[in-house]
Amino acid sequence: MGLPMARRLAANDFPLTVWNRTASRAASLTATGTTLAASPQALAADCDVVVTMLSDATATRAVLCGRDGVLSTGRRGAVVVDMSTIGPKVARDIAAEAATHGIDFLDAPVSGSVALAEQGALTTMVGGPRDVFERARPLLAALSKVQLYLGPAGAGAAMKLAVNIVIAATNQSIAEALALAEASGIDRTAAYDTLASSAVSSPFIGYKRQAYLDPDAAPVSFTAGLMGKDLELALEVAGDLLLPVTSTTREFLDASCAAGYRDADFACVAEILRREVATHRASAASAH
Repeated sequence: MGLPMARRLAANDFPLTVWNRTASRAASLTATGTTLAASPQALAADCDVVVTMLSDATATRAVLCGRDGVLSTGRRGAVVVDMSTIGPKVARDIAAEAATHGIDFLDAPVSGSVALAEQGALTTMVGGPRDVFERARPLLAALSKVQLYLGPAGAGAAMKLAVNIVIAATNQSIAEALALAEASGIDRTAAYDTLASSAVSSPFIGYKRQAYLDPDAAPVSFTAGLMGKDLELALEVAGDLLLPVTSTTREFLDASCAAGYRDADFACVAEILRREVATHRASAASAH
């Protein structure tokens, strides 16, 4: 997600300095006049606003709060906007640490696909001081079609987990619906077209079509491992609150990861179910 988002900022004439843990992934940006920083420290020293998009809370803490991190050299009065999915507790912890350096922090995770990131059509969910949100809004508007202010530090991070609960449950439901349809002798494509034309149609069903119908050819937009991580975060935040659908969905994602699909798109749950249907049919046939 970070690469198309950086390209959006460059296309909207924001002076841009970038850094990536794997430098080669950011190399293509230099052709647009973007500066490639040698470290998070060097980047922070050069920027009034720092945007991070990383895989998890551990990576985010390291880049922002580590000995050579952004906060160690960031300008007083600068704004750090983290767009990763890290959970509300970590977001609040980083906000508190940023404040000790005189730096403002927003947790601003996004909803949407890589294709939507390329179009600047993501949805941004923001937690932090309202005035800082307004200061950062022109930048957020270059990356997203909707910028939603949800409350103090951690609110954006919590809402992202809530959104991902629905996405993961939808993913599981589609996989199970396709498994039932295919087991009933209905063509996979016809079954998917029916879902896409029915009352359950959604943007998710639209842009995930290839992932379900031709998974070997579809690009990986979000891995089973990362979605499982997000549901684990959601269950941690929930505490004693019962989230039975989330719990069951996470268990199935964990099983998919254990079966070797950790780095596959999380739509792989459909493939796991197809294998189970095939195994069941083979067992039934051998029994007869």
